[in-house]
Amino acid sequence: MPASINLTQAARQALPLVDLTSLNATDTDADIESLCQQAKTPFGHPAAVCVYPQFIVTARRALTAHTLNGQVKIASVTNFPDGGADVMAAARETREAVASGADEVDVVLPYRTLIDGDEDTCLEFVEMCQAACGGQALLKIILETGELKEPALIKRASEIAIEGGADFIKTSTGKVEVSATLEAAEIMLNAIKDSGQDVGFKASGGVRTTEDAAEYLALAADIMGPAWISPKHFRFGASGLLANLAATLTGNVGTAQGDY
Repeated sequence: MPASINLTQAARQALPLVDLTSLNATDTDADIESLCQQAKTPFGHPAAVCVYPQFIVTARRALTAHTLNGQVKIASVTNFPDGGADVMAAARETREAVASGADEVDVVLPYRTLIDGDEDTCLEFVEMCQAACGGQALLKIILETGELKEPALIKRASEIAIEGGADFIKTSTGKVEVSATLEAAEIMLNAIKDSGQDVGFKASGGVRTTEDAAEYLALAADIMGPAWISPKHFRFGASGLLANLAATLTGNVGTAQGDY
């Protein structure tokens, strides 16, 4: 990270870009209520909370209780985390999440299908999930870049997701060994730039600290320009990043960790 980066400035910029996430198999309603309570900070609020579909209603109720309803979006996940190739099942899950009140849906691309060379199924998958959003929710397509591995595959996955109508392309589920990397982010951001489409980028998995966030912000500013970076175009998916950003802003950086 360049020495010239001001961490306080980076934290202030990053905080409203966070999708505050809890995607644990052990999550309960109480966990999600606590997550939503964390969204209210002295420095503002994150862009969204991201939860499993069964907790969408809980999240909406909790955000309302903390006077954040309408300010903090509710994101959910489908075809998650395995990235199966059943197009209709993923579309149905996505439609149900939107019907439950999700403002945004993060859907895992069937990346193994792409690795096997079947681009048509992947394109149909994105198109069907976008149709399932019905113009009511943003579609964020998770590429699982750590499993795609090859730069050419990451680029092609980005292109297919953009062609299929994704509103965002996202690096990772946070559930595999390799999650977000700056190398994958660079490929994805350049794919967005080259497409000329109004598509956002989300780094997810392993972005834990203000220093981590600052590196991604610098990369995006270099490729897309500083004015592009806003909640409309740029997100961090994380469970512990928000606390670390707040600690940076208070001068008390802690050890909060987040893997998503």
